[in-house]
Amino acid sequence: MRKLPEFTSKAFLAPMAGVSNPALRLICKELGAGLVVTEFVNIHAVSAKAQDIKKFIEFSDKERPLSVQLFGSDLKKLEQAVKIVEPHFDIIDYNMGCPAPHVTEQMACSALLQKPELTRKILRTMVKATSKPITVKIRAGIDKPNKFLEIGKIAQEEGLAMITLHPRTVKQGYSGHSDWSLIKKLKESVNILVCGNGDIETPEDAKRMLEETGCDYVMIGRAAMKNPFVFTQVNDYLKTGKYRKASDKMRIKKFFDYL
Repeated sequence: MRKLPEFTSKAFLAPMAGVSNPALRLICKELGAGLVVTEFVNIHAVSAKAQDIKKFIEFSDKERPLSVQLFGSDLKKLEQAVKIVEPHFDIIDYNMGCPAPHVTEQMACSALLQKPELTRKILRTMVKATSKPITVKIRAGIDKPNKFLEIGKIAQEEGLAMITLHPRTVKQGYSGHSDWSLIKKLKESVNILVCGNGDIETPEDAKRMLEETGCDYVMIGRAAMKNPFVFTQVNDYLKTGKYRKASDKMRIKKFFDYL
């Protein structure tokens, strides 16, 4: 199993389509995110843009360690895409979490939760194609939480460095509540690193997820969109038990930095 880079924080920025652009990633990195991840990228698009990949997937060295997230299930194109992005990124992540119908109908992302043998082939292809660490982000299952342990076992057997679990089903989308007990079950069933994701709104939430589930890292998505200072706050709270809220002046300044 390949080791992940050293992280300065246990709190990561989640990949979000249409949101996790280079500007937001830089802001969150400056404010203490241990890891940032690109928006998910179609492996066919990566192969087509091989000559201009640094323009197609915009990023900065200031974001490192930096993870690129891929999706798509064509094994030949996947191998090509991994080799294309390998020189530019520290980690290569695979998306098995997005519940959007226009993506899942391509037998991609969370649709793969119902295809464990194809999932194994995908993860094996990625690991063989690169020397960089491979990670995967998943959901609990399609309409009930019954796939995450099986996929976690496959990820471990195929040599992945980490698995991130958003403990909602595909059917739930972003409704209801994420079941953190599933993160605990996953952590207890695998020997690789586990990152928990879902419903972390505050530093208190981040600390509670770490303590309740035993996960190694937490990944914050929607909360970071409205409050990128959450990373500074989580880091301070984990170290000292205290944190300060961002003032209006600080928020406005960061907003213009983002623009």
